[in-house]
Amino acid sequence: MIFNKAQTMLAGGFLALTWAFALPHGAIAAGEKPGEGVSVRFAQANDDTGYIITAVYTQLLSKLGYDVEDPLDSNVPLSYQAVSQGSADLYYDGWLPLHNVYLDQPGFNARPIGYVVKQGALQGYLVDKASADKYDIKTLDDFRRDEVKQAFDRTGDGKADMVGCPPGWGCELTISYQMDAFEMGDDINVINAGYSAAMADAIAAYSNGEPILFYTWTPNWTVNELKPGKDVVWIEVPDVRLPEDQQHLADTATVDGIYGCVSNPCTLGWPVNDIRIVGNNDFLDDNPVAAKLLEEASLPIDFIYKQNAAMKNGADSPEDLKEQAADWISGNQAMVDGWLEAARQVANQ
Repeated sequence: MIFNKAQTMLAGGFLALTWAFALPHGAIAAGEKPGEGVSVRFAQANDDTGYIITAVYTQLLSKLGYDVEDPLDSNVPLSYQAVSQGSADLYYDGWLPLHNVYLDQPGFNARPIGYVVKQGALQGYLVDKASADKYDIKTLDDFRRDEVKQAFDRTGDGKADMVGCPPGWGCELTISYQMDAFEMGDDINVINAGYSAAMADAIAAYSNGEPILFYTWTPNWTVNELKPGKDVVWIEVPDVRLPEDQQHLADTATVDGIYGCVSNPCTLGWPVNDIRIVGNNDFLDDNPVAAKLLEEASLPIDFIYKQNAAMKNGADSPEDLKEQAADWISGNQAMVDGWLEAARQVANQ
């Protein structure tokens, strides 16, 4: 896919402009909006659990004067391509190291910056607790047993059905790798469809008393609808099998203290990920004020988790997201003001 939208880069001396004299009360000093005149566009993949990140960072950048355009809706791989090529400036939901496969492409012209959520993103496989107890399910290996496959077979193909990830997502690539590595192709049918719709179907099945198996990550609304330890349990993998670009992180795939896991420590089989902004190199180099803000800002995982639950329960319109973002910013104003001041200081240097 070719993106033709040109970036508007109007930074230059604009960013360095400051005023030494005092302005009347209520007036906005030029130095308070050093990004004025510069447009910014986020690439937004088809995973609504991260839309709140775009909403918060949009408002933060706007407070510095940046003109944040409507996001470019795409999917995960094309979002990275858009940022690299410059038809978008920032991608809001970089999962690293899971997404290293995109960053490592030859000629990739973007880089991660800051940490939205540092080492707070878990991934793995979950089973409804009733079935885990009934069939003594501890790991993916248990899905080799005929009685387990039959219980979880909702399509009649003789395999257990599992909600996976849409094609092209980093998690879809890793799930596919693990299914091959564990030789589970004859045992598990991975559903690679729209995630929210597939999980809504699985939750409906659970409500009807049917067994369910699914992949998820945190933060995510699924662990609000299906609470680990109560409704579902994290199960383990037989051993850690990761794609080559993640193998050096194998030690992080076994985690202590995972509530709702069948074992402690819990061999989830997935590295703990950082959620990071990924920015076009030219945009970040030309806009050091924005870059500083992105380095400073972060979001608590609990906030994203609660917002995802609210969104799933109907508060999911663009206006809702704007309000949720604004409420969080106003509730953390002192911290936010510190981030903004650090960014403005860059313009004054």
